[in-house]
Amino acid sequence: MKKKLINLIKFAFFFGAGIGLFWYVYKDFDFIEMISNIKNEVNFFWIILSLFCGLLSHFSRTLRWNMLIAPLGKNPRTINTFLAVMVAYFANLALPRMGEISRCGIISKYEGVSFPKLVGTVVMERVLDLVMLLIFMMLALITQFNQILLFLDENPKVGESAKKVFASPISLIVVLTIAAVFYLLRKKFKNTIIFKKIDNAIKNFSNGFKAIKNLENKWRFILHTVFIWVMYYMMTYLCFFAFEFTSGLAPIAGLTVFVLSSIGMVLPVQGGMGAWHFFVIGTLMVYLPNVPNIETQAASFAFVVHGAQTSMIIVLGAISVILLPFFNEKKRKLQTV
Repeated sequence: MKKKLINLIKFAFFFGAGIGLFWYVYKDFDFIEMISNIKNEVNFFWIILSLFCGLLSHFSRTLRWNMLIAPLGKNPRTINTFLAVMVAYFANLALPRMGEISRCGIISKYEGVSFPKLVGTVVMERVLDLVMLLIFMMLALITQFNQILLFLDENPKVGESAKKVFASPISLIVVLTIAAVFYLLRKKFKNTIIFKKIDNAIKNFSNGFKAIKNLENKWRFILHTVFIWVMYYMMTYLCFFAFEFTSGLAPIAGLTVFVLSSIGMVLPVQGGMGAWHFFVIGTLMVYLPNVPNIETQAASFAFVVHGAQTSMIIVLGAISVILLPFFNEKKRKLQTV
């Protein structure tokens, strides 16, 4: 009961933050006019094509995760891993980062893989995703430095917040303090049951994290990693062709929009609600300052694209929740025959 109450409070907090950001971004827009423009002007073929790229990225992430799990001595069924990945995206709409725990729990339950080891593989995935995001950021900075600088000039609070995060020594001090206390008192705790359990969990976690060293085909793993992020980029760029005012933008502009909007997705709000819209609208206004009514048009773009992507996650996630027990009950019955 207590755990459910805590999760409910967390959900309310993050959902409230997302709604607040969304309201802040869209409070000055006429929604009736915006919806009317969307119905008359949007070519949904490109939106659907972008969602297909998203589906390909999710399937590639499934295959990549299976590659990380294989060195642990398990070969989960691809259907289970794919459904777990989709449930993870779905769960993240409820609570940020909840999906990572959810998908590990699903594979642990249905495939019998150690939960701590699975968490290690997921952390490894997230490290690789961070590396890919930094690579895309560097490409954007090198090629579109003036545009990004202009975005920061027009949104000074973003730049100030980034400086505070990276300049603050608080997180480093906390980590070093915990590590020092643990090191100084290690002998006293070494023989306790709690210490042994923690030590065992850390070892399992470490084994999952090191799974990449034992991959049979590292190049295939790297290709999956690159492909996932190229598809993420295509999800943004292809949507340019769905709107007349963005159809003439170059692929490099798509890179900048993708990179800055990714920052919005990293922030701890459900599905980047509000934050993603803010970065997309601001970036499009930098690239298309002379387009009539650009702020409203950019807001329409963000509303449609984010809405389509979120709808896909909700539909596929809900279907995955339903299908998981069905597929695994069928498997259990076949094994007992």
